[in-house]
Amino acid sequence: MGRKVTVATCSLNQWALDFDGNVLRILKSIEIAKASGAKYRLGPELEICGYGCADHFYESDTLLHCFQVLKQLLESPVTQDIICDVGMPVMHHNVRYNCRVLFLNKKILLIRPKMLLANHGNNREFRWFSAWSQHIEEYFLPRMIQDVTGQVTVPFGDAVLSTKDTCIGSEICAELWNSNCPFHGGIYLFANQKGCDGDRLYYDGCSMIAINGDIVAQGKQFSLDDVEVITATLDLEDVRSYRGERCHPHMVRIKVDFSLSDCKDIFLPTHQLVEWVFHSPEEEIRCSSLHSSRSEAGFLLPLSGGVDSSSSACIVYSMCVQVCQAVRDGNAQVLEDVQRLVCDASYRPEEPREMCGRLFTTCYMASENSSEDTRNRAKELAAQIGSNHLNINIDMAVKGMLGIFSMVMGKWPKFRVNGGSSRENLALQNVQARVRMILAYLFAQLCLWAQGKPGGLLVLGSANVDESLTGYFTKYDCSSADINPIGGVSKMDLKRFLQYCAEHFRLTALKSVLAAPPTAELEPLTEGQVSQTDEADMGMTYSELSVIGRLRKISKCGAYSMFCKLIHSWRETCSPSQVAAKVKHFFKMYSVNRHKMTTVTPSYHAESYGPDDNRFDLRPFLYNTRWSWQFRCIDHEILWLTGQRNVLTSHQNCGSI
Repeated sequence: MGRKVTVATCSLNQWALDFDGNVLRILKSIEIAKASGAKYRLGPELEICGYGCADHFYESDTLLHCFQVLKQLLESPVTQDIICDVGMPVMHHNVRYNCRVLFLNKKILLIRPKMLLANHGNNREFRWFSAWSQHIEEYFLPRMIQDVTGQVTVPFGDAVLSTKDTCIGSEICAELWNSNCPFHGGIYLFANQKGCDGDRLYYDGCSMIAINGDIVAQGKQFSLDDVEVITATLDLEDVRSYRGERCHPHMVRIKVDFSLSDCKDIFLPTHQLVEWVFHSPEEEIRCSSLHSSRSEAGFLLPLSGGVDSSSSACIVYSMCVQVCQAVRDGNAQVLEDVQRLVCDASYRPEEPREMCGRLFTTCYMASENSSEDTRNRAKELAAQIGSNHLNINIDMAVKGMLGIFSMVMGKWPKFRVNGGSSRENLALQNVQARVRMILAYLFAQLCLWAQGKPGGLLVLGSANVDESLTGYFTKYDCSSADINPIGGVSKMDLKRFLQYCAEHFRLTALKSVLAAPPTAELEPLTEGQVSQTDEADMGMTYSELSVIGRLRKISKCGAYSMFCKLIHSWRETCSPSQVAAKVKHFFKMYSVNRHKMTTVTPSYHAESYGPDDNRFDLRPFLYNTRWSWQFRCIDHEILWLTGQRNVLTSHQNCGSI
């Protein structure tokens, strides 16, 4: 009996319904695994069709094409002499299951359906699949598969493969961290998708191999490689010794006439333990946001000189840094993608600033309400990252819009500081913001045309979580874009990210960005200086909003529970009445503006406090905004607390004889 086995797992950049691309990446991973001596290859969940097919799982075409890909895999000489473990949906007795399909040498060994479905947070697997119970049935194969394998039926259900030297079982996603999991100890292989497969989730790769709880191999996190395979050679005796002193439940075993080990492997070295590498939150923001955005010829970003747009700019610059490094490392796929973007088959990016100038256009959209400070901050940052920077004045367009209104209605609106009403003041701010959105798309579509270059640019947005949560943005303004790299991140986390970028990339312009008060600059200046600030407009600080956002989503607090928690955590800075006022103000803003989340620019899911209305934070968008019952409960507690304090004060003032 052999002792040593070489096994492989992988991270693949699969795309939903991209069957041509997906099968090529699967075959490439198997080829790499075999070249490393592996006898077993594990792939990501639902890798054949992509995990994010959503309601396309309902379509019979999706199931059909998955079996067509499986047929191609079975017939390929690449898949011979290695146990291949692939993921795909399978319909059994008119019920869809999320399955692993294990095959060897043109024979399907087992179809293993998922028994515990992920159905929380971003996952909705119960919508498309059913959970399997712990038993085995026979599955009748489609004729196209029968013609290849010579099999009519194969085992379908909860079983393990019993080879000549070991046993192979499957756990899919949620089954891995289930507290009742029977598979403790042994060699664990974890396969994960990488990149964005067409929705708001971004998979970080980072596949790994462990033995008896110790990590021996870790894949890269947020790698630009479409296919990454990691392998490890391990000693089965270590597993037998570990599991031998523990009781394990009986499993149905399917015998396989195949060995993962070689009887002459005594001198084969095994992999040693490795230290797990963790990314900081700032590194995750830097690495994760734009790798899978398939731009036609680059990006355009309205750059205001504030924290949010500067964060989006730094993410693009970071992407250029990583692309240049990948090209230096010999990544042919990344080089091909860049050459396609710039329409130059001879182009080879060497320096991030130069590449930024090729792919990235920033524009400062000034109005009569813009300050020289923000203009200079935007200009300085653009110069340091190398973007193609434009200065645009929007006053002519704004006056044209107001002129049309005045010609029809006979009145010209005024800002509040000039004697106008609140309605006039808000409308004048909104028209500036919406003109910027229109101009951003105009320049994205035509600025390359004006330079005699092909293609168009992807418009980037820069609205953070706090603004989305409170509705502190204009519906259909320049936060409306094709993709928002920072839409899942709070202002406080973005500030920490910019501090990281200032140090890591030596972008000194960010120091002044961080030091400046956040402002929309939509109201008139006072003696050339900004008079409007975001925090004053919102009625609370970004630091307070960060706490409130986490309580609302992560701690699942309504208005009353939030008040009950904050009177303790904010007791050093706020009285209970002040806490009540802030909580009421937040819920009023949140409910009045929640409708804006139905049109917000797509962003990747970054944090558990995210307010994404599409799939993660499902709430009404029309509310009774008075919250009368909830606010009365808060008022009742305030009265009780005030009464208790009065009693205490009275007792403290009493004398004794």
